[in-house]
Amino acid sequence: MSTVGNSTNIFWQECPVGRAERQKLLNQKGCVLWITGLSGSGKSTLACTVGRELHSKGKLSYILDGDNLRHGLNRDLGFKAEDRTENIRRVGEVAKLFADAGLICIASLISPYRKDRDACRAMLPNANFIEVFMNMPLQLCEERDAKGLYKLARAGKIKGFTGIDDPYEPPLNCEIEIQQKDGVCPSPNDMAGDVVTYLEEKGFLQY
Repeated sequence: MSTVGNSTNIFWQECPVGRAERQKLLNQKGCVLWITGLSGSGKSTLACTVGRELHSKGKLSYILDGDNLRHGLNRDLGFKAEDRTENIRRVGEVAKLFADAGLICIASLISPYRKDRDACRAMLPNANFIEVFMNMPLQLCEERDAKGLYKLARAGKIKGFTGIDDPYEPPLNCEIEIQQKDGVCPSPNDMAGDVVTYLEEKGFLQY
């Protein structure tokens, strides 16, 4: 008899078809691309562009977008620190399942706290968690402000907004860092190209 979390009498059920068989079927290796950065840094744009590029190469991926997940899986959570932690924990568990299925899971979330991202990394073999840091300056993100959230935060109408009155803790040892070059942000295709090249070089796009 085992105990897992608050559940009792829980046993792990092994299945005859495992990760290796699924990866062989798909001719790719499952992993998690975790894209983190400020609101407006380009996370969703990068996620969608990478997903399209992988699709064009015949590779199966799935995007877990932070805003989209709050319409369903995480709709009961707010933006307090403890809610943010639970939000990331849930996404990390789902991402792990997608990777185990053999997919390239692209998680696109602000995920501002380092300890929460590190906890997600710890769920997978380290090489299968690829942290992509959208290192864009706050000023640029505010200038974009496609959702109008920075304006509301500056006006005090949104409390606890990352980058304004709640901290963003940048990664210390991310696998991929994307930033401006000579003050110019790379194009979505160029950014996605860097990510897909990394996947190719690390052997994730074949089995």
